[in-house]
Amino acid sequence: MDGWEVTASLVDYAPGRVGTAHHHPGFVLAYVLSGRVVAKISGQGEERTYSTGEMFYEQPGATHEVSRNASETEPAQLLAMIFAKKGATATTQGSAPK
Repeated sequence: MDGWEVTASLVDYAPGRVGTAHHHPGFVLAYVLSGRVVAKISGQGEERTYSTGEMFYEQPGATHEVSRNASETEPAQLLAMIFAKKGATATTQGSAPK
């Protein structure tokens, strides 16, 4: 994967936190480190709840439509590994271009 890089980000979800729709320039592997996270990725069906130890994939060109903590009382955290061409902006708010 010459010309590509991996950006690793910890995403903290305070109790009740709801994220905004966003997209990435390449693909993403997300691993839930603690708590439970609700996600919906365009092209992957309905939203789903992921628990500690589970992971999900965001394909290139997808929009992360739903991103929220499943709990109103407990925090959650995930590790997002974003694979993209060097120099690309890792995360952009809003829907991915079609």
